[in-house]
Amino acid sequence: MIAISPQRIGALALRYLYLLRSSWIRIVELAYWPTVQMILWGFITQYLAGHSAVIHQATGLLLSAVLLWDVLFRSQLGLSVVFFEEMHSRNLGQLFISPLQPIEMILALMLVSLARTVIGVGVAALLAVPFYGFNLFYIGLPLAGFFLNLVLMGWAIGLMVSALVLRFGMGAESIAWAAIFAIAPLCGIYYPIATLPHWLQPLSWWLPASHVFEGMRSVLLHQLFRADYLLYALLLNAGYLALGVSVFLAAIHKARERGSLLQSGE
Repeated sequence: MIAISPQRIGALALRYLYLLRSSWIRIVELAYWPTVQMILWGFITQYLAGHSAVIHQATGLLLSAVLLWDVLFRSQLGLSVVFFEEMHSRNLGQLFISPLQPIEMILALMLVSLARTVIGVGVAALLAVPFYGFNLFYIGLPLAGFFLNLVLMGWAIGLMVSALVLRFGMGAESIAWAAIFAIAPLCGIYYPIATLPHWLQPLSWWLPASHVFEGMRSVLLHQLFRADYLLYALLLNAGYLALGVSVFLAAIHKARERGSLLQSGE
């Protein structure tokens, strides 16, 4: 029987620590997730503690928020992950020596993202009926507007994240998972924007999702559809989606110039 060697254990652990030290992204990730969870649940606690009147509606509010948040998350991830699969397989070079245009790839990624989002969130929404007696479709026609805006925002973020990974390599892949959660506390998913500190509220209103979730609460709590929220969200999404498409196309162009498409899995 070979004896356990503290030297070998220490050497291997030191190797992993050196790997951690060499990547600032990995170091940031160590504190990132606990910090986001702390901020998010801190605001939820503040909101519920100061608004006991809404607690009896908490099930509907929280389930609606979770399902709509998943629309944003799945649409962003659905686009990014499919693009990353092409990078992992080093297939981008082969794709772009064909007549395929970058804008055609963007549209294809959007279609796949939409299909994945509808399947994923649709199943969860249907299961919420027998499990909790909650029907998301009770929101009615405004739900279509909420869904559209969250999908558009997810696509915009997904395109920008994909462009960053194409530029900096697969080492930045974790951005795809971290980016969407970074803005979660600002989106007012589970609490009104007024719950945030005053200095954060203007930044929050620049996010289309903030208008969507405020509109959702207006429908559920007051049976009032706020068309202005959807309009603001659409206008913001138009700008962000245009930015996302531009950044993605620029990243593809730069990768072609550098000849890095064939090394896209690095």
